[in-house]
Amino acid sequence: MKRSLFVLLALLAFAGSAFAQDFIIANGAEPSTLDPALMQDTTSNQFYLAMFEGLVQYDPRTSKGIPAMAESWTTSPDGMTVTFKLRDAKWSDGTPVTAQDFVYGWLRTLAPETASNYAYMLGMVVKGADDYNAGKGKAEDVGVKAIDSKTLQVQLVGPAPYFVDMTAHSAFAPAPKWTIEKYGDQWTKPGNIVVNGPYILKEWKPQDYVLVEKNNKYWDAKNVKLRTIKYLASDSMSTNYKMFKAGAVDWMNGIDVSMIDEIKLRKDYQASAQFATYYINLNNQRAPFNDVRVRRAFAAAIDKKTLVDKVLKGGQIPTDEFSPPMAGYTPQPGQGYDPAVAKKLLADAGYPDGKGFPSLTYIYNTNAGHKLIAEYVQQQLKTNLNVDIVLQNMEFKTLIEMRNKHDFTIARDGWVGDYLDPNTMLELFISDSGNNSGDHRNPAFDKLMEDARMAKGDARMKMLEQAEKILLQNDQAIIPLYHYANQDMIDTSRWGGWFANPIGYHPPKFIYKK
Repeated sequence: MKRSLFVLLALLAFAGSAFAQDFIIANGAEPSTLDPALMQDTTSNQFYLAMFEGLVQYDPRTSKGIPAMAESWTTSPDGMTVTFKLRDAKWSDGTPVTAQDFVYGWLRTLAPETASNYAYMLGMVVKGADDYNAGKGKAEDVGVKAIDSKTLQVQLVGPAPYFVDMTAHSAFAPAPKWTIEKYGDQWTKPGNIVVNGPYILKEWKPQDYVLVEKNNKYWDAKNVKLRTIKYLASDSMSTNYKMFKAGAVDWMNGIDVSMIDEIKLRKDYQASAQFATYYINLNNQRAPFNDVRVRRAFAAAIDKKTLVDKVLKGGQIPTDEFSPPMAGYTPQPGQGYDPAVAKKLLADAGYPDGKGFPSLTYIYNTNAGHKLIAEYVQQQLKTNLNVDIVLQNMEFKTLIEMRNKHDFTIARDGWVGDYLDPNTMLELFISDSGNNSGDHRNPAFDKLMEDARMAKGDARMKMLEQAEKILLQNDQAIIPLYHYANQDMIDTSRWGGWFANPIGYHPPKFIYKK
């Protein structure tokens, strides 16, 4: 028997378990957490979409917010108060979902001791949230209030037109207080967890898979078609692709870049523009990137167009901007590719022809595509700046932990918008943002982002454009490489309810077998 047949049999066995699955997803990595207050990556977000539900849900076609736990809402004339009316819904243990569960969940996310990286997101829009999270205010002063068990009222810091859409995000999840108080940080384990979404956790085998099954107490259970979903933790795109072709995986999130020429010919390859950006993260407070000339030199040394056209070849859009373009907003580019400018900037910073430049380690999480990009960046820096960098791959969870602690010098990074507005891209780089892993600090940038909270229409967009100009033209805090393309393997002639959309989130409650 040939080795390839042994591999195929092993892959098919890997996809099986004691439970029959309706739908199997190659999720790309192990979830870092199942606690909505602590989620900060798209891998973990898959489980939020399955097991929890906020006031609104992502529309599977448009990525805009549609009614979920809230059946309706109203906004005051000044845009500063939003009142949500909750539908009749239950947690998986039969307890009614109430407005108080949202108040508890939001305050838990904001509590300093929770250490939620996404607490800043509530602070951007909810009155008093920022002060409470910073330890400068009280919980009772946060602008979220249960008028009664079915009415939630939110006071905003400004007339944020994107606020309702934001509440689809895990940071705005309700939380089961009684379960969390009983089990503490073990509350998300199988047998302990209580959820309000379409699926409940059945089994979790770390570094192997997570199995969820239909939650019959979910308010819309009659329209949930998949009985079980199995999420595979494999971060090998090559293995995932082999499983997909063998019929052992129904949806592969991401692709095997090394097989792009073959994949592009397949009818089950789904590619579309995504509201997201792949970039190089630079630690702005650590030498040598505490010198803006070095940051700009690196940006000028990397040919993004060739990376996309010759290496990735998957429909990505090369960019020197961070926020993707959208109606009413013109992104502001940073330093473009120019080897001569790159050499001069590095020489001005004290490293002529790369002489004396310190040894750097570029970190990325294990993935064939990230490896290709890292090797390309390594080659570009050597060719255009005579700078040598060492590459180091690691598990996704480890990379996230290092970035959170600012414990890196240069690393791969990427950001998918949480809602369709440039604010979701730029808010990362506010000085006290929980996702500001490169430690960018500029009071002028922070002020513009603060002022934009209170502005409307064109005036607001102009403030955000000016903020991006500071981020990239003044500071070159990061190096954008390209705007992502959604790249998935799924046969939409067999599976309905799955649509290409701007953010690339696919709530599983809508997916069904045709």
